[in-house]
Amino acid sequence: MDGQDLGGPRVATEPARFFLNWLQNPLTVGAVAPSGRELARLMTAGLSSGARVVELGAGTGTLTQAILERGVHASDLHIIEQNEDFASILRGRFPSCEVVAGDAEHLARHLHGLRGSVDFVISGLPLLLFTAARKARVLQQALTMLARGGCIHQFTYGGRCSVGRALLARYGLRASLLGVAALNIPPAFVYRLSRTND
Repeated sequence: MDGQDLGGPRVATEPARFFLNWLQNPLTVGAVAPSGRELARLMTAGLSSGARVVELGAGTGTLTQAILERGVHASDLHIIEQNEDFASILRGRFPSCEVVAGDAEHLARHLHGLRGSVDFVISGLPLLLFTAARKARVLQQALTMLARGGCIHQFTYGGRCSVGRALLARYGLRASLLGVAALNIPPAFVYRLSRTND
C-alpha cells in the first residue's frame, strides 16, 4: 500500500501509519499497533457465513480482514471508524463493505436500517479510556443494533472487562472471557458481552 500524507512524513506501512495516528490522537486510536493474528482469531470467534456484523473502531483493517476470512460476506459487514484517515484506508481496502466515518455514540443513526438485526458487534474501541457516560452511550447504541442472541466482542489491555459490573447490570449483560492474546502488543483480553435473557 502506498504511503499517504498525514500532515507529516509519508509512511509506507500499516504499522507506521497506525503508530503515527496514535501519536496524533492517543485517546481515540487507543493502541500503538494494529491487532495481531491471535487477537483477531479471538475477536472473530463464532463468526461465519451469513452473520451480520458491525465493526467499531476498525483502524487500518486487521480485524476487518479476519472477519471476512471467517466467511462473513462483505455486504454483511458494516464498519464505523471515527478517524478520517483510517476510514479512507478502509474504503480502499474493502470497497464492498459499508464504511462510515463517524462516532460509535451515534451508531443507530449511522446504521438505522440495521437496528435489531445484527449478530455481532466487534469493538476495537479503547473503552478503558472512555468516560463512564460515553462508555454507557456506546454500549446502549451497540445493544440497539443487536438481534436476539447477538453479542458484543470487546478487547481490553487492562485484564478485567472494560465494561464494569454496574453497566453490565444496568443493561442485563454477562461478560465471558473468550481468551487472552498473550503475544499481542500489548497482550489483550477478549470478552463476549451477551444479554442474560437471550
